[in-house]
Amino acid sequence: MTQDASQQDTVTARLLGAITPHVPFDGWSHKAFRMASADAKIDQATADAVCPRGAVDLAIAYHKAGDDEMGRRLRMADLSEMRFRDRVAAAVRFRLEAVEDKELVRRGSTLFALPMYAGDGAKLVWGTVDRIWDVLGDKSEDYNWYTKRGTLAGVYSATVLYWLGDDSDDHARTWAFLDRRVDDVMQIEKAKAKVRENSLLKPLLSRSDWALGWIKAPKKTPRSDMPGSWQRP
Repeated sequence: MTQDASQQDTVTARLLGAITPHVPFDGWSHKAFRMASADAKIDQATADAVCPRGAVDLAIAYHKAGDDEMGRRLRMADLSEMRFRDRVAAAVRFRLEAVEDKELVRRGSTLFALPMYAGDGAKLVWGTVDRIWDVLGDKSEDYNWYTKRGTLAGVYSATVLYWLGDDSDDHARTWAFLDRRVDDVMQIEKAKAKVRENSLLKPLLSRSDWALGWIKAPKKTPRSDMPGSWQRP
């Protein structure tokens, strides 16, 4: 990392720390960004240079910081005795537990639901599920790379929406909801496995695999802007 990049990261971190108290009241807004600059004692020109889109850039940084925390928890956890479906559920739970203030996510969901920022929101969700699959050791390089992440993105998004409205103790209802969604996905995978074992249906699936064989997972590089790409630490 260059010195300039390091300095930009430092400024972003200071702005992020300063904006979070304002977001529950003013959202990820221009007003909140200006107040964060003042609170962090960073001149506005510098803040604008580091975050050209203001609070939107900080909302993105906030989401990615949550992904980093989830990745840290996953690497520290002992998952060896867990079934794979439980590892996936644990990863989603770690991601939500990394959030200190639910209102920051609620305000972020509102922001990224706007048409001009919907693309950013989709990339963030894709990046989260991509991080989960990578940390859990996914080695797929064909169309399965996309289907796994697309399916988990649906599970993750639905769980976040449920979690935002959950007031049960320790979010017990959310974790039950998550378990049901993961079980649904596992049923799909079991069904696919049974088709592969069926001598009559296997040729149909094999033809589908052959037809989709040209689809490859993207190459992840630090400069890649592919959805879900991220630079390994």
